[in-house]
Amino acid sequence: MSKPVIAIVGRPNVGKSTLFNKLIGKRLSIVDDTPGVTRDRIYGEVEWCSRTAFIVDTGGIEPKSDDVILSQMRRQAQLAIDTANVIIFVTDCKSGMVSTDMDVAQMLQKSNKPVVLCVNKCDSLGEPAPEFYEFYNLGLGDPVQVSAVHGHGTGDLLDRAFECLDFDNEMQEDETIINVAVIGKPNAGKSSLVNKITNEERCIVSDIAGTTRDSIDTLVENEYGKFNFTDTAGLRRQSKIYDNIEKYSIIRAKMAIERSDVCVIMIDATQGITEQDTKVAGLAHEAGRACIIAVNKWDAIEKNDKTMQEFRKKLDADFAFMSYAPQVFISAKTGLRIDKLFEYIVSCNESANRRIKTGMLNELLAQATTRVQPPSDKGKRLKIFYMTQASVKPPAFVFFCNDASLFHFSYQRYLENRIREAFGLEGTPVRIIIRERGDR
Repeated sequence: MSKPVIAIVGRPNVGKSTLFNKLIGKRLSIVDDTPGVTRDRIYGEVEWCSRTAFIVDTGGIEPKSDDVILSQMRRQAQLAIDTANVIIFVTDCKSGMVSTDMDVAQMLQKSNKPVVLCVNKCDSLGEPAPEFYEFYNLGLGDPVQVSAVHGHGTGDLLDRAFECLDFDNEMQEDETIINVAVIGKPNAGKSSLVNKITNEERCIVSDIAGTTRDSIDTLVENEYGKFNFTDTAGLRRQSKIYDNIEKYSIIRAKMAIERSDVCVIMIDATQGITEQDTKVAGLAHEAGRACIIAVNKWDAIEKNDKTMQEFRKKLDADFAFMSYAPQVFISAKTGLRIDKLFEYIVSCNESANRRIKTGMLNELLAQATTRVQPPSDKGKRLKIFYMTQASVKPPAFVFFCNDASLFHFSYQRYLENRIREAFGLEGTPVRIIIRERGDR
């Protein structure tokens, strides 16, 4: 990352995610009264006094817990501390200083990073409550009283944090980064894939379904280019969703699809293809995103010389609506064919952004209509005057004709296939728009 990094840490339920959302100016991190909602590291950008920095929301730290998820949350918070330039330590004025606050403070002092002590939930203006002065005992200097809900004191907090940052090495944001959303059912191996790609424990991995809740961005740079991978929450059937936190998670996953360039649809090879897999793929298809079908856990099934061929036939049948999507059989655990996945991501992104000259399109149109005559009805034949490309991501083509009602769906599909063959639009949906002469 070219910009400096600020990490927000603290024990569970002190208002870290509320403060994070207030500082970045949008509801990116899930907020709920339930402790332990945030688990992975959530990245955003905060701008203050014409300067911009990355800010990281972390899960609540429970230094002495043996719980599997809590211990991994603690590890995620430690990774955020290690990569940060300055740390905002959030405490709760209403509950006062507790022993866990002291444990976290000792952990931060060992990091040798600048720490800004934030006392949250000071919701009333004027003199702070008597509990506020307890936090001087943490030995982290003068605390800043803040109300994350109302925004009081956030300016003073950012002043203190930005004083500790070095902006001399800040570089312009790179526009060549490809945004990749990793989507699929719970437990398909989405987080494991992101961790394998980054070679670090970027996302918490567990056999417990629903471990990932937020959509987590991870920047990756390798020989194939620059990528921003977004690990999303597993998408379950609506009838299986019971709590509000999971509802928020699904909204985040859908938002991740909307802002992505390429979607990697993860399928669990050990479970086979299910109806929910096709529904998840349908979300990416309807959003017009370039798609890759990645069959994960390929190392975990028994195979013979026909296994892959049979699985491909099932994929072709169940994903007939997105036959353009390339298929790759991978293992997030061993790294099998991860290189091939990157090649597909680059080629699919290029296809989605490809612009074709109008002259070349109309030359193709003349050849296609000569080869297969346009349909007719009751003696009236469809005439296509010309076509042009209207947009990219996905590529959209406008056909101008004499009568839109004669432009049968099967003929649209024929022309779409001819465009794909001629210009190599693999991995991206194509939109066909029909206009009658004189239409605006």
